[in-house]
Amino acid sequence: MLNDWLTSERIQIRTDITDWRQAVEVSAEPLLKEGTITPDYLTAIFAQREKLGPYFVLAPGIAMPHARPEEGANGLGLSLLTLPQGVKFNSEDNDPVYTVVMLSAPDKHSHIELISELAELFSSDEDMQKIHQAKIISEIQDVISRY
Repeated sequence: MLNDWLTSERIQIRTDITDWRQAVEVSAEPLLKEGTITPDYLTAIFAQREKLGPYFVLAPGIAMPHARPEEGANGLGLSLLTLPQGVKFNSEDNDPVYTVVMLSAPDKHSHIELISELAELFSSDEDMQKIHQAKIISEIQDVISRY
């Protein structure tokens, strides 16, 4: 199922990103481009981050920025950005972040299965390591195809 959502157009490998804000913005680009999210979605993520801190850093090396459906989510969507050199998100226990998965959900229910698939992927240290170390997008897709 993740293959359906994380197509080559929605996966990026970038070595030029040096801060968390830029990482979030770049991870949003594919979803913004296709209209799955609006710029307001990013604004909401940054506003929430100011209030709560790095709430979207879920585990060591993994961030999943997201906002509420009514804050600019036009549809269900995922994008994935890998940061081979890692970027500090100011999450004491989980920095540096190597993988950023932007999630968009237009309601409270449609993304549940997608989250389940992502949780399975995120819980595999071996597969996450392969994603972190991928040099080309097809290597990431090979891992994702198993979920």
